[in-house]
Amino acid sequence: MTAQPRPVEKSNTVDPNTPDSFEVRYEGGVFGMSGKEKGTLKFDEANERVVFYRADKKEMFGIAYDSMLTIYPDSKESVPQAGKVISALPLPGAGLANLMSKDTKYAIMSFEDTEIGQRPTVSFRFENKKELLAFINKLGVKSKMTQRGDAYYRPKKAVF
Repeated sequence: MTAQPRPVEKSNTVDPNTPDSFEVRYEGGVFGMSGKEKGTLKFDEANERVVFYRADKKEMFGIAYDSMLTIYPDSKESVPQAGKVISALPLPGAGLANLMSKDTKYAIMSFEDTEIGQRPTVSFRFENKKELLAFINKLGVKSKMTQRGDAYYRPKKAVF
């Protein structure tokens, strides 16, 4: 017996005020594109894809809407390097610096890369949750994916 997730209320609409580009940091995941890179994610309506441009405005890669499999938000909480250094100092109360924490927001996308026959997972770091959720919603709707909570996925095709 498998668990049946409870259906979640679906919006399937895009706020008209949602921008067409988002300042992000590419964290990795695309075959042949190593290293972290600041840049811009833009919606390319004419070619039905989302494109990542490096800070120098050169296209790094694009992902077609119809190749998208999943897209969902994620976050990680960590102590900044300054907090780690201060907490190691032999001063009264320095250990409280470990309480400084930073919550980092990510968009995690998996897609079908037919060129290499793989399903990579790529991640982008966003500055705030509002932009992250706006991006995910817009991409999910444009990719004609199914919504589950804040995430979108492409259902498996039935094989008969």
